Amino acid sequence: MAGEPTVRPAPPLRLLLLLGALTAFGPLCIDTYLPGLPELRDDLDASASTVGLTLTGCLAGLAIGQLVAGPISDARGRRPTILVGLAVFVLASLACAAAPSAATLALLRVAQGFAGAAGIVVARAMVRDRYDGAQAAHVFSLLVMVNGVTPILAPILGAQLLALTDWRGVFVVLGAVGVALLVASLAILPETLPVHRRRTGGLADTRGAMVRLARDRRFVAHAAACGLSFAAMFAYIAGSSFVFQDVYGVSPTGFSLLFALNAIGIVAAGRANSVLVVRHAPQTLMRVGLRVQATGGILLVAVVSADVAGLVAVVACLFVVVGCVGIVLPNATALALAEHPDDAGSASGLLGTSQFAIGAATAPLVGVAGEGTALPMAITIAVLAVAASAVLALTRR
Repeated sequence: MAGEPTVRPAPPLRLLLLLGALTAFGPLCIDTYLPGLPELRDDLDASASTVGLTLTGCLAGLAIGQLVAGPISDARGRRPTILVGLAVFVLASLACAAAPSAATLALLRVAQGFAGAAGIVVARAMVRDRYDGAQAAHVFSLLVMVNGVTPILAPILGAQLLALTDWRGVFVVLGAVGVALLVASLAILPETLPVHRRRTGGLADTRGAMVRLARDRRFVAHAAACGLSFAAMFAYIAGSSFVFQDVYGVSPTGFSLLFALNAIGIVAAGRANSVLVVRHAPQTLMRVGLRVQATGGILLVAVVSADVAGLVAVVACLFVVVGCVGIVLPNATALALAEHPDDAGSASGLLGTSQFAIGAATAPLVGVAGEGTALPMAITIAVLAVAASAVLALTRR
């Protein structure tokens, strides 16, 4: 029954690694080519704002794709939805490698993100199919740890690839990664949604599920707070390449190492959360994580404005902001999906859409004042982080 939690063993390691990799399509699509953004800008003769649209396009695709793939998986099953998404992702990645202009690349990135979204949303739904409550938060924390390795490895891989090829070669490698995940999914990915639990009412049933979710105050609160917190990290992702390399003079390799350092914070926080959630309520951990993230964002604005300790202080503040996602994300996901076991795909899609939609909307803001200052990125991060904490606090009241 939906209201009776069942204690189940954690997923086998190989399945956990695969689910973690599937939820990592966001950083995989974005972080791998970050070190090549300046080269991409010069090669396609585009401005930093136009190049930023390739990030926005990918985020928009990830947002819309989750909203579509979630309900489809509720009706057709989890496994087929992921397999089709992976196949389309491979084709879209190869098309990105051949893009003749930044505008075309931005459109193709929408398709790439749309396809990759299936892995993100369905992997979350598969966890909810089998786990709930604190146990779900524990498993989501394990996925965050696996997922967190991707932001560490992706920019390093991208920087090394740029030593051998250009930014187009990065997208060819992304296509190869998609092929590997498709083969692994065919081999070991189970179906977690039996036929008798699938939605059969078509669009009317999907619309009904979305209405139920939109009217659920707890779901909306957790989804909104999580989306704002996640967007704060994406503001960092969108601006860090230009801030570190253009403002502070860091090399592409140095940028990839700093990016990896911040990603380690996500892994460490995810590990801490997997232990703490056994003894503390997910709601409490989420609230604390949001408050710490907001504090880090405010300090970031202060150190950038005063130019205190330069790059060291900026990296320290960003470590706090990004690391807190490892606490906020698993608890927010578990809390948002807790009351919707029969609409897990739709709920997962709506949750993910809120994350990437807000990120897509705010990513261009980090470059509004040009490429010579870190202040727009800092202000954007701080506003989003403070808003996330405020949304949860006001909703609770």
